[in-house]
Amino acid sequence: MRVLLLASLRAQTGNGTTARRIQDHLEAAGHTCTLKDLFECESSSAVSKLISPGNFDAALGIHLYKAGQFLQGRGVPFGILFGGTDINEDVKSEEKSQVMGAVLDEARFAVSFTDAMKEKAAMYWPHARNKIHVQPQGIVTSPSSSFNWKKWLESAEIPPDDSNLRLFLLICGLRRVKDPLYLVDAFAEWHHKEPNVHLIIIGPAVDPVFTEEVKEKVKRVDGVHLLPEIPQEDLHAAVKRSFAVVNSSVSEGMSAAILENHKRRKRQQPPQSGYMSELFQPRHAARQSSALTTAYCHSAHLL
Repeated sequence: MRVLLLASLRAQTGNGTTARRIQDHLEAAGHTCTLKDLFECESSSAVSKLISPGNFDAALGIHLYKAGQFLQGRGVPFGILFGGTDINEDVKSEEKSQVMGAVLDEARFAVSFTDAMKEKAAMYWPHARNKIHVQPQGIVTSPSSSFNWKKWLESAEIPPDDSNLRLFLLICGLRRVKDPLYLVDAFAEWHHKEPNVHLIIIGPAVDPVFTEEVKEKVKRVDGVHLLPEIPQEDLHAAVKRSFAVVNSSVSEGMSAAILENHKRRKRQQPPQSGYMSELFQPRHAARQSSALTTAYCHSAHLL
């Protein structure tokens, strides 16, 4: 079967990672799977030419709104995977919600990574409940054996020989919904009290304007560092050597970084909100008055 997989394919992002894993699985089963980046879909006519019965037998899309709007009405049977922001954020727009409802009407099936995400979708589109299937996300980790931990720390100006180093990682594409600035002041305060505590924010510059805001903020504080994305295998190796992983997303579907970290059995601070709460049940509400207390408590005690 010839399958088109439509998703955001930015490097080192959750949806991109998920799309490539689905491609590997389909091709291992003997199908042909072609990936297409949503951001390369320049016009509706161009997508119509690409997505035609003559080119593909079926299609998959990740994100009910962003991918669904291009798959709808193309004459090719398709399924859709919920992305997270579609069910958390885009439903707040009446126009987008109507589009997503029409996409669900036409889709052969929809996939939710969690029961909670399915229930929320069914609340908005009850007629589609029976075609929404819950499939937990699979994760594979492959830490590099050649990753240079010392050199990487030096690139962040962190003393690599500190035996008491407590390094926290915040892995995210730099955009507002990931809210990496939420923990900056708290970690700067913590670093002032305990100089061995550091936070590294690492990921691609998805939103250039917001990225500049993050850079300027990090420049003004100690103990918080901003590094560009690195190959996934190196990132897995960095996670393995770090003290804990934190996630500050305002809206999260199923964070690949948290799941990969959980597979490594490292400490972690779950997102502020979203469906990851089904896997992790922190002892306090995520949006507390003291971000420092929240980060410390969860990172020190969650396994």
